[in-house]
Amino acid sequence: MSTTDHTGFTAVHDGPVLRVTITNPKRKNAIGYDTMVGLGETFATVDPSVRVIVLTGEGSDFCTGADLSATAAEAQRGITPEMTMDAANRLVQAIVDAPVPVVARVRGAAAGIGVALALAADLTYASEDSYLLLAFINIGLMPDGGAAALVAAAAGRAVAAEMALVGERLSAGEAKGFGLIAGVLSGEELDAKVEGVVAKLGGGPRRALELTKRALNGAALGALDRALEVEKAGQVELLQSADFLEGATAMLQKRKPVFG
Repeated sequence: MSTTDHTGFTAVHDGPVLRVTITNPKRKNAIGYDTMVGLGETFATVDPSVRVIVLTGEGSDFCTGADLSATAAEAQRGITPEMTMDAANRLVQAIVDAPVPVVARVRGAAAGIGVALALAADLTYASEDSYLLLAFINIGLMPDGGAAALVAAAAGRAVAAEMALVGERLSAGEAKGFGLIAGVLSGEELDAKVEGVVAKLGGGPRRALELTKRALNGAALGALDRALEVEKAGQVELLQSADFLEGATAMLQKRKPVFG
């Protein structure tokens, strides 16, 4: 077993299993630019001995999206909105394109790009108290990371529109009912279920797993590439808008935004 610490996450290689854990619990596992880049590289360069990847978050939440508290510092380093969007898109694409199944273990909140990370996985299992939230509209932004395509592919346009345009929270039970995730379980049952699936996949035929995953994604996610392009263009514009400045400021100040 080998453990590698990265900015904002760890990767533990344990035989046929690679366990990737987002490690920013004080910020509910929000992720910044460096973490997005590192995660993308990890999923894009999977060791041939790996047959399954587990993605989860440390503590009580899966991932609450981009870390807005890091935005100013990233800008001072020369990180542009285009660079941030490219990193987010590469990460989601790397999860989808990983040559082995990715299992997402979701507790608590999966919000913003956290929704995209959870749904880009091949098998997503969530605790009963978890939820999906696309609250971009509340701070003057739009969904990114392919979230529009990932939600619509499984649940349809109406559910995607309610999540994206109204910013409605979707409980794990509702997400399961809409076909967005594979299972909803209690805390103890969640870990047992994930480990059971991981054990089965870890002993599976790697090439057959790869080709099966490729076929499933080809059938279900044909619109993902286009969605990533549209989201990047729109989000880059919105990230530089007065509405986003107001929305982000209001969120940090814990008040209701007043958009122009």
